[in-house]
Amino acid sequence: MLTYRIVKNLLVAFDKIFFRWRFDGLENIPGSGPVIVAGNHISYFDPLCQGYMVVKAKRMPRFFAKSELWKNPLLKFVLTHARQIPVERGTGETGPVEKAIDALGEGNVVMIYPEATITTNTDLTPMQGKTGVARVALTSGAPVVPVAVWGSHWVKPKHRKTKQKFGRLILVKAGVPLVFDESLRARANEPEVLRDVTDRVMAELDRLVRELHKVYPEGAAVPELRETL
Repeated sequence: MLTYRIVKNLLVAFDKIFFRWRFDGLENIPGSGPVIVAGNHISYFDPLCQGYMVVKAKRMPRFFAKSELWKNPLLKFVLTHARQIPVERGTGETGPVEKAIDALGEGNVVMIYPEATITTNTDLTPMQGKTGVARVALTSGAPVVPVAVWGSHWVKPKHRKTKQKFGRLILVKAGVPLVFDESLRARANEPEVLRDVTDRVMAELDRLVRELHKVYPEGAAVPELRETL
């Protein structure tokens, strides 16, 4: 855990120096026990933002991280020793889900981006989520805390023009934990149940994002798309 503490302290220092932060709903992240944090995804900077909120709640975030990152020896060392969870995207493998369930069984906080990629919606609102978050939630029984971020899309967007400035405001908001009852958990293998649970999570994330639009200095504005050759 020494590696995790070193990396955490470095990243927190970076966040504090270069950005302004506003965290709402910090009390909605349980102080102990298994928790699934489901985040919207609008930029490459999001994990540092939503992870920072979990750290503020005095919990250790464990992320699904794409397997390509493990190909870099330094990143592999850091991610492995920080106990992050590798995922092979686009293969339909169940391993990451099982690893997430195991991590929750140990009382950890597991970070999931249900969209599995940065949103391609032109206004950067959440897309339809994949059902992995529902599988993990219904199998583990852990509460799902939706955590929305806004402002990070100006920092490190995908296919958009970066608009950097020192002290950029980043808003992060956690909603009330979503708990799914035994009747749904008993039907965890039914596709319609998985879709319904996933859609509930995404609907709450969408609601939180739109709330952040109302208080962000630039509102719901998004960076311009980069020209493609």
